[in-house]
Amino acid sequence: MTGIFPSSLVRAGLDLNRTAAKGLANGFDWMFRRDTLVKSGQTWVELVHDSDLMSVRYYGLPDENEIDLPDGSTMQVEREQHPIPLVLVPPLGVTTNTFDLMPDRSLARYMAARGFRTYLIDWGKPHGEFADYGLFEYADTMMSEALEKIRAHSGSQDLSMMGWCMGGLLMLLHQGIKQDPHIKNIVTIASPIDMNSGSKVAGFADYMDAPAKVIDLVGRLLGQELGPNMFVAPGWMTTLSFKLTDPIGSVTTYWDLMTQITDREFVVKYTTTSDYLDNMLAYPGGVVKDLMTRVAPDNAFKAGEIDLGDAVAKLNEIDTPMLIFAGKKDIIVEPIMAKALVDVIASEDKQYRLAGGGHMGVILGRGAMNDVWGPSADWLLERQQ
Repeated sequence: MTGIFPSSLVRAGLDLNRTAAKGLANGFDWMFRRDTLVKSGQTWVELVHDSDLMSVRYYGLPDENEIDLPDGSTMQVEREQHPIPLVLVPPLGVTTNTFDLMPDRSLARYMAARGFRTYLIDWGKPHGEFADYGLFEYADTMMSEALEKIRAHSGSQDLSMMGWCMGGLLMLLHQGIKQDPHIKNIVTIASPIDMNSGSKVAGFADYMDAPAKVIDLVGRLLGQELGPNMFVAPGWMTTLSFKLTDPIGSVTTYWDLMTQITDREFVVKYTTTSDYLDNMLAYPGGVVKDLMTRVAPDNAFKAGEIDLGDAVAKLNEIDTPMLIFAGKKDIIVEPIMAKALVDVIASEDKQYRLAGGGHMGVILGRGAMNDVWGPSADWLLERQQ
């Protein structure tokens, strides 16, 4: 053959065949065996508590001596665990894969490898009798139960907490109600406090206030208050809200997939992220109703006090050390919305930091480790006593 065709041409043909074979194999898996490409939720966990709705997971020290990081490097696992456990609190409307998206992009695995006894609250899927749960049930009843189980498992009354978006708000509501001195540190990431700010997506309080008044009028016309079940927001609405914040990216990612179909690593990451986005959860009707009727009208988080019916959360009395992050490119919770927390809380030890990325990128993106995960771990390590 080489006497007829130059060896370089033969090698090029063989390389082309191998590339085409990779593309076909990856394309076949993406079309017909997509579940084999999804790599989320793979970190080993111990189930500490499991109720009809909420559960608690524990991430212990990784078995391996080092873990992979988002930038392609590795990190040695710290074998000596720190005294104060860390509780991760995800938002409602998303799965717990938020904090364990992929083996090399897992906040839970990273924190465990940094020596933190890491726990995660899984809010579950709000169905049936739980669909009408409101902010009080999540921030007080359920979170109190979760923290009780974590304390029993860890043997430590002292805890640190870290939450993204609504997860951060639920932590703040809990501490605003309890004023628990054993919650030693709090980290919030892209949590919307000033919902009446100049944000592109905000003016949230005004946006929610109008439909709340319409709903109140309809209720009065019917002679009864509309129940929480009328307010349930299905999972597809959460998915759509994330995708609409980057409409061009949502379209062009398919082109990215086609042009990089021969790259197995890219296909795995693309598929895993898409699966995460396409499987958002419903928002409980009670929470949506509370946001519309208890939070939005008075911009209550910014005001510092939130009346939850069964309790009042006084954010303006929280004196817990706090680290507050916002995403520089976040158009769902713009920096001005998250930064407002600095002026609301009574804490003397408080810091605000602007991180790279949008609303999801700030916690899930390639730069999240350097901008948020690592600085949070360092900040918490300084406050372990």
